[in-house]
Amino acid sequence: MLYFDGLLFEEFLTKVNLNGKRILDFGCGTGRYWKKLLERTPIQLVGCDISKSMMEKLKEKYPDSETYTLQNNKLNFLDDNSFDFIISTLVIVDIPNIEDIFKEWNRLLKKEGEIFITDFHPDALKKGAKRTFNKNGKTITIKNYIHPVEKLEHMFSSFGFTVINRNEKIIDEDVKEFYVKKNALNIYEEYKNVPMIYSLHLRK
Repeated sequence: MLYFDGLLFEEFLTKVNLNGKRILDFGCGTGRYWKKLLERTPIQLVGCDISKSMMEKLKEKYPDSETYTLQNNKLNFLDDNSFDFIISTLVIVDIPNIEDIFKEWNRLLKKEGEIFITDFHPDALKKGAKRTFNKNGKTITIKNYIHPVEKLEHMFSSFGFTVINRNEKIIDEDVKEFYVKKNALNIYEEYKNVPMIYSLHLRK
């Protein structure tokens, strides 16, 4: 997933000019893409996330970073029409009431502001793909909220957004090596040709 996400993010960066722009990284985590973003000289880069521990790691890497802890769907600590770009990678699947977040993003974006989203593809989730991690020797499964891409596009359209680009990455020969290394060829065969991740680039 991180490999696919990185490819989609690189494609997005080739299409935009971030110099002098104000950017919100919604669900910033540890700042996976902050180095690449800061290299493009934005005037402001703000991060927000629900996880304090992840943002603490971000602060270790970028001590002067501006970050906020999310406690609900409101971003009251940020002003209307204050951002040129909102970026959110691999986060939508964690949000049950997605329309509330979109309303806040719409409030925060300037006219002609842009949104870039990546997330787990609904087709893979419907087929049974899971998000898991190991903790104290136990496998923990993370709950997924499935949001069909077409529904998201319709929702954004109702707020006056236009889709600039929609992309997806599928499980194919290019990533087979990841499954070979994990001795998981059976999973590869099960999900071969299934879209695993998508991206949406939108403009207000």
